[in-house]
Amino acid sequence: MPPDTPAAPDFSARWAALKNIPPFLAMVWRASPALTLAMVVLRLIRALMPVAMLWVGKLIIDQVVALSASGGPETLTGWWDSGLADGLVWLVALELALAVGQDVLGRLVTYVDALLQEKLVIDISVRLMDHAAGLDLASFEDAGFQDRLDRARRQTMGRIPLLNQLMQQMQDSVTVASFAVGLILYNPWLVVLLALALIPSLLGEMHFNARTYALNHARAADRRERDYLRMIAATAETAKEVKIFGLSPWLRDRYLVLARRFFVENRVIQRRQLSVMAVLTALGTLAYYAAFLWIIARTLTGQLSLGDLTFLSGSFLRLRGLLEGLLAGFSGMAGQAMYLDDLFEFFTAVPAIASPAAPLPVPRPIVQGFRFENVGFRYPGREDWAIRHMTLDLKVGETVALVGENGAGKTTIVKLLARLYDPDEGRITLEGRDLRDYDLDALRGTIGVIFQDFVRYAVTAAENIAIGRIEARDDRPRIIASAERALADQVIAKLPQGYDQMVGRRFARGLDLSGGEWQKLAIARAYMRDAQLLVLDEPTAALDARAEYEVFQRFKDLTAGRTALLISHRFSSVRMADRIIVLEAGRVQDQGTHAELVARPGRYRELFELQAQGYR
Repeated sequence: MPPDTPAAPDFSARWAALKNIPPFLAMVWRASPALTLAMVVLRLIRALMPVAMLWVGKLIIDQVVALSASGGPETLTGWWDSGLADGLVWLVALELALAVGQDVLGRLVTYVDALLQEKLVIDISVRLMDHAAGLDLASFEDAGFQDRLDRARRQTMGRIPLLNQLMQQMQDSVTVASFAVGLILYNPWLVVLLALALIPSLLGEMHFNARTYALNHARAADRRERDYLRMIAATAETAKEVKIFGLSPWLRDRYLVLARRFFVENRVIQRRQLSVMAVLTALGTLAYYAAFLWIIARTLTGQLSLGDLTFLSGSFLRLRGLLEGLLAGFSGMAGQAMYLDDLFEFFTAVPAIASPAAPLPVPRPIVQGFRFENVGFRYPGREDWAIRHMTLDLKVGETVALVGENGAGKTTIVKLLARLYDPDEGRITLEGRDLRDYDLDALRGTIGVIFQDFVRYAVTAAENIAIGRIEARDDRPRIIASAERALADQVIAKLPQGYDQMVGRRFARGLDLSGGEWQKLAIARAYMRDAQLLVLDEPTAALDARAEYEVFQRFKDLTAGRTALLISHRFSSVRMADRIIVLEAGRVQDQGTHAELVARPGRYRELFELQAQGYR
């Protein structure tokens, strides 16, 4: 075992993991009560079929032996006409019916099981998406949380085997109990001997399952890196740079380092499991043949009939296999239950940013606006302040531009306004009340933000715009009006299917757009929102100068009477704002109109002149 391989959880930890079984079963029941009930009933019936068939087989053999010894008719017709074989005929018919019933039950179990599994995957996936949607942005920007989320996502499909195991364990337990009753009637020590011989196998299976879990749990970060390398080596978004920069060998080699390490670690565990479990399984084989010799000896001495021999040997053989499967299944179930910790741990995460118990309604219309009062904020895990001692106003009917170099705090201000984060110092107010006093969803609903790293959704052009107010996705006139405001209507007019055209390269029927065309669709989302505070955070980087000028002129006209916040590095765009706020190192360094700021020495004039030189 490599020296950095994590230690396996001890027995108490593995036993404690079984606490996850009841809530998991509750999830199964919630996914589909009807299918769950049907599965339980079908498996209970199926569990009793093997012992019933063996018992009927014993009766048939005993009946055949008795009839043969009675010296009856010499022909089959004679047996039939005499009626002496009527009991045997009925027993054979009963065994045939049981065999057919077992086949039918097997098909029904497979059918119901498949439906229940699919229902469970859907239910867990929806729960995971809903829960993730309520968590803070800080969680998604934390690498540790990403590892937990990755493990939780894997459990959505990965724990389906646990459902099969639980149902099979229930079925096998009933079958074992029915066989055990039969064996106990002949000799209780047969069952005791068999059980004792299989306990070492159980402990061995539990040990190696725990080893595997510990290894997989510790791999979460490396596994995400491995999957990331595999993805960027062959995806449309990275293909150009991978080819131009010749990155494929480098990505492949990094992937192989992780993949081969995983392979070696898995091989070490599997080799040890192979050698240890081979010895432990042999004990069960010895126990079976010891019991089998006892059964033969009792039959030879006339204490057991041939039917008893058949029933006992068959029962013991089936019981041995069932107990091995049951104990191994229990071990595997304990191992699977440990993985459920990852899923349930994710569901216990709660957001720090939420609505108060008695939230205020967001005023409509807003009259005064937003105000930052000595606000300070640090990103989680960082020592430096993103913004500090910040005081500024965003008044209704005013277009405000934020200017500053990267890292000055521009996007942080937007995140705080939308309560994606809360300040560490000071407060942000709306109409004089702290943002934390308002309903969170209503507050975000009144703000329209298009970030510079907006998402390019692989859906139709109309849906890309409707995302700004998704509940109005069927309001085509509103979508068209939003597109016209953002000049996106010119882009859509060129698409073969217009607003119904799938965009993006992810799907075969999709049509890709240029960077500028994507940005116009994104800007249309902001207009779709019909927000009281409209924010454009570097949304026009891919537009040429003329297109950007047209967009911002429309932005200025269409935001009249609302609060508008504009972030851009291009001074030709921000000069149209009513007020420009210059940020430096997370603080307000200066503010005023373009003319005022250019007229006096300062950071704004310095940056403006540097940019202007590029056009001379």
